[in-house]
Amino acid sequence: MSRDYVAVNRELWDKDAPNWVEMGERAWAMETPEWGTWNNPDDGLHLLPDDMSGMDAIELGCGTGYVAGWMARRGARVTAIDVSAAQLATARDLAAQHGADITFVEGNAEETGLPDQSFDFAISEYGAAIWCTPDLWLREAWRLLRPGGRLTFLGNHPISLITSPEDGMPNDRTLHRPYKGMWGADWTTVAYEPSGICFNLTVADWMALFTRIGFEVRGYHELYAPDWAEGERAAIPAAWAKEFPVEQVWILEKT
Repeated sequence: MSRDYVAVNRELWDKDAPNWVEMGERAWAMETPEWGTWNNPDDGLHLLPDDMSGMDAIELGCGTGYVAGWMARRGARVTAIDVSAAQLATARDLAAQHGADITFVEGNAEETGLPDQSFDFAISEYGAAIWCTPDLWLREAWRLLRPGGRLTFLGNHPISLITSPEDGMPNDRTLHRPYKGMWGADWTTVAYEPSGICFNLTVADWMALFTRIGFEVRGYHELYAPDWAEGERAAIPAAWAKEFPVEQVWILEKT
């Protein structure tokens, strides 16, 4: 990837920020977390510890900040970083409305500038998990975590990428891209719902990267659309997403 994906993605999210305010308002108001494109319930996923009292936690690529808000509600001291000033403006407004004491930082999750071993827990729901280079942001997360600290992240499943047509049209049952050597995709010039530059790896390459950095896998989940789902979200048809995994969740521990 030769393009300046950080600048491309920052511009994307600054422009698109107004379209995410309503969704952010709904998520901040949730009593219990829901995850991903199809609002999967937290039952059995445990992306967040039930009790975060006394924990230092960071959200990497926070967008409108609702995950940071959920962590603050569970008792954590929360820092949240995002590359988009416009998204952070929404996050700060919503935090103020909900009385959440969160430290928001404008910056790149690949290079936060925050001190080593400052956090017990880190999370990314999309955010850094798809918009940052895996090798860079995962190494930064490892640096930020204390020994024994955990990182949870949710992003696109590799199957959702290889079954996505190159023009960005909704997923189907055809393999449109090679799995071997997967790095991600540039969605900036596609005909259907153009966006930014995202990253993904094969499952084997994710596992190898975790080992090189010093993470151990403590959990893995594949997320599908629930039975009630209809229509299409983020170019993913509900019928497709009930049979193929839309997203994956990795739960890692710093060793």
